[in-house]
Amino acid sequence: MGSVQIPFTEVVESIFGHSENSSWQYIVQDYRLPKAITAVLVGSGLGIAGLIMQTLFRNPLAGPFVLGISSGASLGVALIILGSGLFGGVFAAFLASKWSIVIAASLGSFLVLLAVLVVSSKVRDTMAILIIGLMFGSITAAVVSVLSYFSSAEQLQQYIFWGFGSLGNLSWQELFIFLCIYLLGLFLSIRSIKALNSFLLGENYAKSLGLNIKQSRLIIILATSLLAGTITAFAGPIAFIGLAIPHMTRQFFNTSDHKILLPAVFLFGAIVMLVCDSIAQLPTSDYTLPINAITSLIGAPVVVWLLVRQRKMIF
Repeated sequence: MGSVQIPFTEVVESIFGHSENSSWQYIVQDYRLPKAITAVLVGSGLGIAGLIMQTLFRNPLAGPFVLGISSGASLGVALIILGSGLFGGVFAAFLASKWSIVIAASLGSFLVLLAVLVVSSKVRDTMAILIIGLMFGSITAAVVSVLSYFSSAEQLQQYIFWGFGSLGNLSWQELFIFLCIYLLGLFLSIRSIKALNSFLLGENYAKSLGLNIKQSRLIIILATSLLAGTITAFAGPIAFIGLAIPHMTRQFFNTSDHKILLPAVFLFGAIVMLVCDSIAQLPTSDYTLPINAITSLIGAPVVVWLLVRQRKMIF
């Protein structure tokens, strides 16, 4: 769906390169198909990252960005977009590059991840890592605020538009790089299923099962960072999905077993993101609403309704 109406049969033919209409084939192959694949990766990745963070910290309010990964990416982008006015031509020249936003967001996420990993190796308490992640997020938000104060209206507008999130800006080359990093994060998440089930009953129980707490915690944090950091770098900070999808899935499946939850969250996240993107596209209209607004406006009432209907939270 989109501003241009294309018959279903033509969409199928365009996917396989058999359409007689070259413009329709271009729209489907180079815009709508990459956008749909991006929506699947973003929805499933944020859902899985939120699930493993909620389990690790045993906190229903934890999400994929609780470690400050999104804040780090936002700081990297802010330095490039908003910093060009303060730091001159070097940042302005870098901003002209096609990959500038992705590289800046990735570097920001990586530096925050590095700081969190260094600190997490020094502390024993898992909850301390949660607080440290929130503090890093506060520091980066403060720096972004200072940069915003000294920026022009045009720079602020560009930064705000990035913050809305977007699924439709990726080429096939960018999507391939995104997919490679995403698959690595997904592999680490699947590898951690046994550890996640052990963490549900507490760290002392996990130790009694012979689980290496530090190593498992490190792998889970790394998986979350790869998923959330890459998604933020390529699609911007997408709200709500990582926090709410795990809760929606638990309400439907009534289980805490990650062998069931992880693939279910993958599926739910992908479906919800595709539905939200279809609504944001405003079919037959030239306007596209911010995907962040749609994910929260559509998703939050659904979660509230599910919790009220079930009358309890499954965790």
